[in-house]
Amino acid sequence: MSRSILFCAGLILAASSAEAADSAKADIRSADGKAIGSATLADTAKGVLITLSLNGAPEGVHAFHVHEVGKCEPPFKTAGAHLNPDHRKHGFVAEGPHAGDMPNLHIPADGTLQQEVLNPNLTLAAMLDGDGSAVILHAKADDYKSDPAGNAGDRVACGVVDKAGP
Repeated sequence: MSRSILFCAGLILAASSAEAADSAKADIRSADGKAIGSATLADTAKGVLITLSLNGAPEGVHAFHVHEVGKCEPPFKTAGAHLNPDHRKHGFVAEGPHAGDMPNLHIPADGTLQQEVLNPNLTLAAMLDGDGSAVILHAKADDYKSDPAGNAGDRVACGVVDKAGP
């Protein structure tokens, strides 16, 4: 009897741990306040998986980064620099990358994109720290080498990363 009670207690603990898995979300808006998409973020054993859904985003190749502050006041400089807790160089270079550096997004003419990005350098704990974080879409492509921001141009859309609801 006691073995089955312990087994059941173990199953309950495992189920509650799965339900408490870290996840977050971000509603992404352009500088004029228009909703252009969302991101869901989940901690995995290999980093943070970002599932991005854009609709009405600007066409072209755009840098996509996680920035260090969870504020999105146009022109989105309030989001600070790239999330970089390990003080590394920008881009896919020997001394890099920043934790918030990610591959460019290729957005088609209709402005819609469904994309998953696994970032092995991120954790939700780092993203949801005291001042939060934000996902940023830049005007231009990231060159993956220019420090500190990849020569990616203006910030054209932003989403504050918030803990997902219960």
